[in-house]
Amino acid sequence: MIIGVPKEVKIGETRVSMTPSLCRRVTSLGGKVLLEKSAGISAGFVDAQYKAAGATIVPSASKVWKSADVILKVKEPLKEEYSLIQQGQTIFTYLHLAAGPELAKELCRKSVLGIAYETVEGSDGSFPLLKPMSQIAGRLSIQIGAYRLQSQLGGSGVLLGGIPGTMPGHVVVIGAGNSGAHAVQMAAGMGARVTVLDLDTRKLEALDTEYRGRIVTLMSNPANIEHEVADADLLIGAVLIPAAKAPIVVSEKVVKSMRPGSVIVDIAIDQGGCVETIRPTSHEKPTYKEHDVIHYAVPNMPALVGRTSALGLTQATEPFVAMMVQKGVERALNEHKGLAKGVNTRNGRIVYGAVSQALGFES
Repeated sequence: MIIGVPKEVKIGETRVSMTPSLCRRVTSLGGKVLLEKSAGISAGFVDAQYKAAGATIVPSASKVWKSADVILKVKEPLKEEYSLIQQGQTIFTYLHLAAGPELAKELCRKSVLGIAYETVEGSDGSFPLLKPMSQIAGRLSIQIGAYRLQSQLGGSGVLLGGIPGTMPGHVVVIGAGNSGAHAVQMAAGMGARVTVLDLDTRKLEALDTEYRGRIVTLMSNPANIEHEVADADLLIGAVLIPAAKAPIVVSEKVVKSMRPGSVIVDIAIDQGGCVETIRPTSHEKPTYKEHDVIHYAVPNMPALVGRTSALGLTQATEPFVAMMVQKGVERALNEHKGLAKGVNTRNGRIVYGAVSQALGFES
């Protein structure tokens, strides 16, 4: 089996889908790795390390795509990569098709076996390939929000931890999953006032037990969201419905109620975002203001810490990549139900229910 690793082309993307360590694992199992020149450089991995691990370095992305049985990526293929996709090829990456109807159509047109990291399941029903990036995005959201609150950047000038004799900043986190829980951890660690809202009382109970009264937990409903967001210095949108489009839980009316210079960081932007006024931004231009509120919505936020993200992602994907190399893709899918859950497109059709429903495609 030939595993192809092209260089990521999304603006500001620094991650790579294969580390030298994973490359060594693949080649030791009899697989072949074709790596585009400098694919790992932004994450701190040079070509010589991949060569030592058994990879073949090729000069262009087209050579990788043309020869590979399986394309291993971080981000979904962009429009400029559509022409490189081979008929019937297997692509293993974050796809987020619910927010990408054009890509979904292209994958179907070329009968691509599209295996999405974000819908691969563990034996306990968790999402092991989504987890590390959710954790990183959650932690980064507080770091980014605290920075954007600075007066010189147009923020309200609030220090999240405050100082003795002043009120600390108020961080409101909507969603208590992996990303939300890690945002809570960072915000609480900085000394902020933290309110977290979720529909799942079990998640709220777990956070309440962990923080022993140092944070406020509330049921996520329109009244609570409206009240808390109006008082927020930093709002974190961390709502996730696996593979489906994120629901809008913060209306434009609620955004208007926020204080000037407040900040919104919407981690759910990969799935369309959970704030009505949000739209995707980029690392080159990460923010915009609407209703005098700063909006940050970079879909590939973990690329800010490319090395940590690449290491976290590949240690999660390694067992699945190794399984495909050892057994072949189809046998691996047949034998591992969790990996099979990752299949979003096959034989020209959308086969993952939540995706087909979000896009209005016939599954």
